[in-house]
Parts: sequence; C-alpha cells; structure tokens
Amino acid sequence: MSSTGRSAEVRLSIPADSAYVAVPRSVVGNLAARNDFTLDAIDDLRIAVDEACALLLPQAADGVLDCVFEIDPPQLTVRTSAVVPNGWTPDTTSFGWTVLTALVESAAAETIDGRLTITVTATATATEKA
Repeated sequence: MSSTGRSAEVRLSIPADSAYVAVPRSVVGNLAARNDFTLDAIDDLRIAVDEACALLLPQAADGVLDCVFEIDPPQLTVRTSAVVPNGWTPDTTSFGWTVLTALVESAAAETIDGRLTITVTATATATEKA
C-alpha cells in the first residue's frame, strides 16, 4: 500500500527547455518512491518521463511543457503534454519511443485540439524486477 493509500494528482508546468527536465524527473521519482515502487522501477519511470519530455521539447509551440502525475495506488500515470505544430506526432519507430515503451506498462500519444499528450503508466507490483 502507498504511504497515503489514496488517489492524488500533481500538476506541473515547466518551460520547454532541457534545463528544466530534471524537475518532472525528480517529481516522478519522489511519487514512485512514496508509492512502493522498487528502485529499478523508479529509475525506469524517471527515464520514461525524461524520454517523453525529450520528444515534446523541440515541438512545444508555446514554450511550455505540462505534466500531470496521477497516483491511484498501486498505479502511477504520467501525462506529458504540449501544444505542437499541426499534424505533428512522435515517431513511434524511433529509438526514444522504443526506450519509452520498454520501461513502462503502457505508453501512448494522442493529439486533441493541437495539444499532444504522451501518457505512460506503471504499476508498483507490475514493475518489480525478479
């Protein structure tokens, strides 16, 4: 069970600049640690969030990257989004996308009204390494 045992949501907006990617990476690490993820699973989530941010940063048309961290123990979902140029989607055959999908239970990209959201989900019990 998590430290609080309750669902929660954390929202974060950062400048679309690589200097700030450490902030969502730190937030997801802290939230995962508080929700009984293993050290390996925490590292995987940090890297996955880093990759999601790296995919969106160069395309963020308004210079802002938004992250929403949804905690629903034992599951943690991170939605990273930005306003992107019309029609842009991440290359799901790229190395970055391959890394992203290998590190979490599920990953998806969806565009609604010009805002692209990359969603990654992991479950504490499902991400534990043998």
